[in-house]
Parts: sequence; structure tokens; C-alpha cells
Amino acid sequence: MHALKKILTVAGFSLLISSAQGQAVPDNIRLNQIGFYPGAPKVAVVVGENNGGEFYLKTADGTKTVFTGQLTQSKLNEFSKKPIRIANFSGFSKPGSYVLEIPGVGKSYSFDIKPDVHQAVAAAGLKGFYYQRMSIDLPEKYAGKWHRKAGHPDSKAIVHPSAASDKRPAGTVIYSTRGWLDAGDYNKYIVNSGITTGTLLAAYEDFPEYFKTQKLNIPESSNQVPDVLDEALWNLRWMLTMQDPNDGGVYHKLTNPAFDGMIMPDKADKPRYVVQKGTGAALNFAAVMAQASRVYKNFNRDFPGLSDTMLTAATRAWEWAQKNPKAIYDQDANNKQFAPQVTTGAYGDREFSDEFIWAASELYVSTKQDKYYTAVNLFPDDTMPLPSWNQVRLLGYYTLARHQNNLTPLAKKDVPALKERLRAFADELIAGVDARTYRTVMGKTEKDYIWGSSSVAANQGIALINAYKLTGDKKYIVGAISNLDYLLGRNAVGYSFLTGFGEKSTLNPHHRPSVADGIKEPVPGLLSGGTNARANVQDKCAGYPANASADEMYIDHDCSYASNEIAINWNAPFVYLASGIEALQDKAGLAKK
Repeated sequence: MHALKKILTVAGFSLLISSAQGQAVPDNIRLNQIGFYPGAPKVAVVVGENNGGEFYLKTADGTKTVFTGQLTQSKLNEFSKKPIRIANFSGFSKPGSYVLEIPGVGKSYSFDIKPDVHQAVAAAGLKGFYYQRMSIDLPEKYAGKWHRKAGHPDSKAIVHPSAASDKRPAGTVIYSTRGWLDAGDYNKYIVNSGITTGTLLAAYEDFPEYFKTQKLNIPESSNQVPDVLDEALWNLRWMLTMQDPNDGGVYHKLTNPAFDGMIMPDKADKPRYVVQKGTGAALNFAAVMAQASRVYKNFNRDFPGLSDTMLTAATRAWEWAQKNPKAIYDQDANNKQFAPQVTTGAYGDREFSDEFIWAASELYVSTKQDKYYTAVNLFPDDTMPLPSWNQVRLLGYYTLARHQNNLTPLAKKDVPALKERLRAFADELIAGVDARTYRTVMGKTEKDYIWGSSSVAANQGIALINAYKLTGDKKYIVGAISNLDYLLGRNAVGYSFLTGFGEKSTLNPHHRPSVADGIKEPVPGLLSGGTNARANVQDKCAGYPANASADEMYIDHDCSYASNEIAINWNAPFVYLASGIEALQDKAGLAKK
């Protein structure tokens, strides 16, 4: 039987939930399972040899052929060496619901062609953060079948011996409530909150009109503040509690000593600690608070004094980092000195030049004080490293480019070179995409298939959207769309990596609430980490395909934390990518042809 497509009205938008994984639909037709914009490229990948040369685009019920095309000649995939053919139906643009039929292969999953085709996935990716909230009940009114009791009030967090100071000795109890569950686990990490919250705020800064009209059905949706800012504020208010008011330093994380089992948040009640202040935490905090200060300054009526509080906190954290430029969080070393030992996620960055660049950029743009621009070498080399939790330099570059018209003369002279850097980086990303078998920017080399590779695809998309915004060249938005297609099904494992969306989507993520809640469908709107070339070595979960290539190393099983965990720093770039494309669809000529 074909998988049933169930429509669940939750949070003001419809979620497509896969009801089974054993579909009769052929798994070797890979495409964006949600659909396509009328004016965008429309591509499907056919894996394996077949005898037919033609393909047919049909109405979803299969009764009417609306477009006929020719498959490309077979070409071996760069990694698996499996034969690949392409069905390109970009010339068809009439809105509707369709399937591809390929003689000798079968029919694809059904998909839509229409404007706003990714509106629901963009909203779901952002609503995913609501499901990660700590310290609050998630009632059925907002959370649907995934409603749950509050977990981790964190109103009595304990200062760990590694974080002790004269005014806050070990054992001091502090209030550190709110925030998001970081990933599949129940801890909160400042470093990972940095890139996550910064990316959401950047999405709002780039597309404010789009987010003004978006309603997610969260508790704050009735106010006059865009839901993306209400959601980000849930985490920002927690981050503020992680700064020591005595010296401006920032604790690295708030955590259990060890990971919880697969239990619901309200059942996880072991003591929790704030652990060691560090340079990475201070700079991530400084960058995000400086960025947030200018965003929330426009909402002073709703949040009186919040913007000023954030900017003060940012400057104090910056000053602490300048005095402590090499305070590395070394979990193993700490565990040799302090008890209890802490074995949760380390986020143990050891090099902070990129964090200094990001924090300096945000403080400079928010204050217009040249001292921040000159405090660090903003352009230490010619490389343009893709953003990740431990590499945030480009977040600063995006901010400087975004606010190029409001910079002081000192920085304006560097804007042409900065724009050229961003354009050249985008050109490097899209180079050769038309010759690759899956026609996606993602997958240029095996290096793309790392732990959290879905965020590689999403962050590549962000870089391309920024290039489009700077140049107006449609090739960049087309490249960004190819990576959204990748995340939603046009990949070597044929999965839509966003829970709840697509007829073959991730059903069993490494995510404690999704495992422990007794509900078959996972919490929706969460992005699986995706294909990881070394996943079978890293988590040793059984079931990885034998002799799998780099782009195939993935299993939809909750034991696979190396390929199927979720994380807030993966969801955030997905939100930016999907929302940015939605926001730009008219300007880029995607909505109609």
C-alpha cells in the first residue's frame, strides 16, 4: 500500500506525517517531497539502471499526463558509483499536485507546484524551537498531541567547583530558568546557543516583513512582536542568567553531570550545574547580546529596558574575554580536578579568533564605536569557513554586509572587499553543481558529509542567499533552493530530514521527548543531522548499510546520535534557508513563471 498522507492541523499549519516506511512508492525516485515553486528549477533523481528514456508528469491521481520529458543519460554517482539519471521538468509551472511516472521504475511521492510551497516547512522549523522549551508546560492548545509537562525549571542551578569564584563559591544556588533543550539531550550550552540564536536573529534582520505576518500558535502569538523574536527571547532570557553579575564572565553550560536516559523532561530531576566560565562562552554571549540589543530596541514598548540590558551585558562579556582571551573549556582537565565529573556535550573549542571577529562585528554595528572594529584583525586571511558552532567568523561578515549603509567611514572602506569575498565564496559553492549527479550544492566533496551535515547544507544555503541579496543574481537563489531540495528528499538516502514533512521523512530521531512520549510520530519540525560518513564508527549503532558511501551513511533510528540526532544549531539555519527563500520568492521570480 502507498503510505497514507495524514494532515494534522497543529500550530496553525498543516503537517505532512508519514504513516509508514514500507511504502510501495519506489525509493529510487528522489525529489523534494514537499514541492516546487512555479518559477524554480524542478528536478528529480532516478537511482539505478532502467530501460525507459521518457518520464511523465501526471496529476496526483495519475489520470492525466501534463508534461513529458526525457531522462538524461546515466552517470555514475560521485561517491556510491550507482547509476543516476535526471528528470528535469523545470519547463512546467502550472500549480497543482503531481507525481512523476517513470516506465520501468514506478511513480514518485506526490508533491505540489505552487507559490509559498515551503511556507509550512519554514514555520514548522521555527515552531520546533517551541517544542524544545524548558521550564514551561507545553499545553495541547499549542503543542497538539506532543503536549507535555514542564521539565528542568533550573530555578536552583548549582555553581560547579570549576565555576567557583569568591563571590559565588561552589555550591551557590542561582536562578537560570528558560532556554531550549540543546539537541536530543536535556542540557543548555552557551556556545551552541550563540550560533543558533544569532542565526534566528539574522533571519529576522534580513527578512523582517516576512516574519511580521508569521503566526506559529505559540503562547506569545497574540502580542505585537513577531513570533520569531518571542521564541528567540525564550533562550536569550536564559542566556542572560548565565552571566556572573560580579565580573561579566559567562558560564559555559548548564547541565546534568551525565546525560539523562530516554525519559520525558519532567522525569529528569537530577541536580544541575553551571560549569566553568570560558572565552568561547563570553564571546558567543557578547555577539548575540549585541545583535539582540539592536533588534529588540525596536520593541521597547513591549520590552522596556531590555535592549539596554542586553548591550550592557554584551560589553561586560567582551571586556571579560579581553582579560581572559584563552580560557579554554577543557572538560577532561576539569574532571581531573573537580567533582562531580561532567560528561555531557563539551563544545570544547580551543581557538577563539573567529569568536572575537563575530563579537567585535556585532558590538561595532550596534554601538558605532570604532574601537570594536579595530580591536581585532577582522580579515586575518583569505579563507571563508562555513559557519558552525566552533567557527563563527562569517556571522560577523554577514552582519557587516547587512548593515553596510550604516557603518562609520572606518569600516565603509572595507565593504567592497567584503562583498567580493562573499560573492567569491558563493561562486565557489555553486561551481560544478550542474555536473553533479544530484544537482545540489551540497555534496561537492565527502567533507560535506560530517556530523550534522544537514546544517552544512543549510548554512551553504545561507551563504548563497546572502550573495543573492548583495548581487541580485538569480543563480545564487537557485543554488540555495537546490540545498533545500536536498534536505527535503533529493539526497542519496531519499529521506526528508525534517520530521513531519514528506512521505518518507525522519521518524525515529535521537531526541528524548520523541522517544519517551509514546507517540508514534516524532515531534514535528526538527531537522535530523543527516548523512555522516563516519557515523557507524562514531556511535556504533547497528544497521548502517554495508559498504555505504559517504552520502549514504544514515539510518533512521534513535540509537544513531551521529546521523539522526536533532540540534538547535541545525534547525536555525534551516529556518533561515526556508524562510529566506519564501521571503524572496516574488523578487527572485520563483512564485510564477
